[in-house]
Amino acid sequence: MNIERITNFLFEIATLRRLTRSHRQMIQEVSDNISDHCFRVAIIGMILANLEKCDANKVLKMCLFHDIPEARTGDANFINKQYVDLREEEAINDQMKGLPIADEVLDLHREFEERKSKESIVARDADLLDQMVLQQEYFYKDKKNRKIWHDHSEKDLKTESAKELAKKIRESNPFEWLYKMAEEKTEERIER
Repeated sequence: MNIERITNFLFEIATLRRLTRSHRQMIQEVSDNISDHCFRVAIIGMILANLEKCDANKVLKMCLFHDIPEARTGDANFINKQYVDLREEEAINDQMKGLPIADEVLDLHREFEERKSKESIVARDADLLDQMVLQQEYFYKDKKNRKIWHDHSEKDLKTESAKELAKKIRESNPFEWLYKMAEEKTEERIER
């Protein structure tokens, strides 16, 4: 076991919380980062895995590690990807060298990228649904831009559960959870 290598990897992964998402180029008020994104994708992935009756453990791991290469490549948006070769496979292979989890993570990452197994499809749907939740938060009052961004994410969804969630996300107020909690606690109706 190479403790120094593991320690360095942990510090590298810590940089993901300082790596702002690249949609900041188009959306000025962006506060999310890659760590936030991976965490939310994992939660969504676990829920979808349960709904789709597949291996939740595998989906969770795929979701947690799906953007790890971005610690080295950065987070490229649609525009960037038209012009830049990110070499994500090289990045993750280099990141995993000497780690006790290398074989498992590399296998999961390849499976995620191939999108052939049910788990990889569910993990990718979770990734897209997180984008839709984020877009709903950013564009809730800007229906025209929200539709464009949602359409882009939604067209790639594969599972029925993800499609059903996407429909609900599209029509939901991102603060409804707060209103409902407040109503339950105060037993007073909040005017919407």
